[in-house]
Amino acid sequence: MLPFQKIRARAASRKGGDAVLASLLGPAPDNAALAKVTDDRILSTMAERVFAAGFVWRVIEQKWPGFEEAFLEFEPKRLLFQPEDFWHELASDKRIVRNPQKIKSVRDNAAFVEHMSKEHGGFGKFLAQWPKDDQIGLMAFLAKHGNRLGGNTGQYFLRWVGWDTFIISQDMAAALRDAGLDIAESPTSKRDLARVQMQMNAWARQSGLPYAHISRILAMSIGENRSPETIREYTEE
Repeated sequence: MLPFQKIRARAASRKGGDAVLASLLGPAPDNAALAKVTDDRILSTMAERVFAAGFVWRVIEQKWPGFEEAFLEFEPKRLLFQPEDFWHELASDKRIVRNPQKIKSVRDNAAFVEHMSKEHGGFGKFLAQWPKDDQIGLMAFLAKHGNRLGGNTGQYFLRWVGWDTFIISQDMAAALRDAGLDIAESPTSKRDLARVQMQMNAWARQSGLPYAHISRILAMSIGENRSPETIREYTEE
């Protein structure tokens, strides 16, 4: 495998120096801090990433205050207490994006959050306790027990909620392949995902960097050389 130091040096050269690269990485995530995140904020982030999937993110962000109102501030207990009419009427509510399947996912994920919260004293505590070197296992758990939380949506949920997450983007996967990792162009099989996790764990130990930073460095080391301004706009969270 290509040493991570060389990958970082290439990314820095493409972005105008190590100082510029460092400024594009964002703050270091703190998984332990998730223990204090309330269930309503967890569910809100889940819903935002589900509705943003396949849609223009900025539109969802602009409409989000309306989503908060329509979905009762995403309080799981309140949502689960609502009658069928409440959910039926949301399908014609102009405050939100009226996608019946995604509306249903909020209801299902409210039940998921509530269940895990009862078991762990809060969904945030559940996330905080999950081993940071097993993101792939956590992604599989979300996909199995949540609604529409598989694949990229699960990764973006974890990133947006504050878990130290690598995003297996097209550029990140290309950088892994370029470094010598034997995976498919779109690594989705259990075999490939296990290899990605293993390599990310190795680079995290070697570099001392958070997984989110390693992920972004990989993505910036290859492919289209987007300007720092474009990257800052895209990664603004």
